[in-house]
Amino acid sequence: MLTHYADNLIIPAYQQMQLKLDALQAASEIFIASPTVATQAALKVAYTDAHLQYERIAGFHFGPAETRLLDVFLNYSGGLEYDFNTAGELTGFSIDTTTIENNIAAGVYDLTSLNRNNLYAQGFPSLNYLFFHPNALARFDVNPNARIKYIRDVTTRVINLIDLVAGDWTSYRAEFVGNTKTNVGSPIGNMVNQLAYQLDLLKGPRIGWPFGKQSGGMVFASKCEAYYAGISAALAVENLTSLKAIYTGGTSGKGLADYLSALDRASLNDEVIGQFDRAIAALQAIPDPLSASFVSEAAKVESAYKELQKLLTLLKTDVASATGVQITFTDNDGD
Repeated sequence: MLTHYADNLIIPAYQQMQLKLDALQAASEIFIASPTVATQAALKVAYTDAHLQYERIAGFHFGPAETRLLDVFLNYSGGLEYDFNTAGELTGFSIDTTTIENNIAAGVYDLTSLNRNNLYAQGFPSLNYLFFHPNALARFDVNPNARIKYIRDVTTRVINLIDLVAGDWTSYRAEFVGNTKTNVGSPIGNMVNQLAYQLDLLKGPRIGWPFGKQSGGMVFASKCEAYYAGISAALAVENLTSLKAIYTGGTSGKGLADYLSALDRASLNDEVIGQFDRAIAALQAIPDPLSASFVSEAAKVESAYKELQKLLTLLKTDVASATGVQITFTDNDGD
């Protein structure tokens, strides 16, 4: 099972991520050389392909990805902490546009800093703003060289971090395949934890928080993932679909789903797969842009939220218990 995950799912997914980023970088260079509606449209296709692929590796953020803080630097969500008491606070999938513009104006910045503002000013959130903000084209009329430099620096950092993690798997693979325990830090433990954690992010920062579930019903539309690109719902669907593929191991018969059945928990496995399908269908019913659907399609968003909540409970409690895995992360919003 672990060999299948490493050789047929995880390593190929990172390799595909590298290819998608190469295409994004090429489209970005064309765009910054000539910022037009046409080049922006082509860039959006490449950006969307890359961001969707990133959702496919989201469940693999352990081992090398955790060591490199990949998700922290490339797609910061603030973790499972939140505070919506102040509308402008950086939390969830916020984008710190002020820091981005200050960095561009100053021309000096440190993208390796773990400062919260810095994390919200790079990676996919930053590119999403720089490429697709309504005034993105016009802003190249002011200090274009500094703007181009920042775009290139952010893009290069994204590519370098993915290259490092993909390369690290060359040596980490043996450790991953050879450890069949389920204790904290084991491959099985890490995968079950990541499935639960990603579901918590879906229920929280991706859907629930901007929808107003932790703010008394106040919608924070701009805090949804990839706000300016308007592809938040598509990203959520891809994220959850990819989590199901991780759980089942694809069609190989060598996934966590099969492992659960081998532990005489076939009925639980059927329940989990059925709930995956219901949650995916509920998300697919929400049209993009998700930021608008929070208001115009509130009933559909509410339905998807409830289905995600049910799935999270199954994974975080029942599946974790059945596999003997300890959930090592905590949240503060309740399930």
